[in-house]
Amino acid sequence: MRLLLRIVFAAYLVAVGIVVWSPQPTGGDAGVLGAIASWLASVGLPYRATYDTLEVAANVTMFVPFGVLAMASYQFMRVWSTTLAGLVTSGIIEGVQLFLPTRYSTVSDLIANTSGALVGALLVAVARRRRAHSLAGEPSGRAG
Repeated sequence: MRLLLRIVFAAYLVAVGIVVWSPQPTGGDAGVLGAIASWLASVGLPYRATYDTLEVAANVTMFVPFGVLAMASYQFMRVWSTTLAGLVTSGIIEGVQLFLPTRYSTVSDLIANTSGALVGALLVAVARRRRAHSLAGEPSGRAG
């Protein structure tokens, strides 16, 4: 099972590489996020704030699978090490983007990506804890 998870993780990383390093129009507002922000602006939401919020949410969401797959693929990974690996991976992405003429490297992307890796790692940690408690016959939630 772990081999399959590692293959899926590798495929995910390739897909992320394609998304973050492929050429795109210089105007960052083009594409799916721009279209969604334009639609939301047509119903009264401010375009710039909406676009920026969508961009952060997309970056967080893109790295949640990183945290899940890293923790699930490698037994030794912990929340802190998975988050650190997410930070390093995001740093590599942003570093390469510095040299791509149609891409922008930002600290906010680094923070959002790392946050996504943390969220994914926490999801797996919570699932592991609940599973351990259920196997031990302990209740997984608090009485209340």
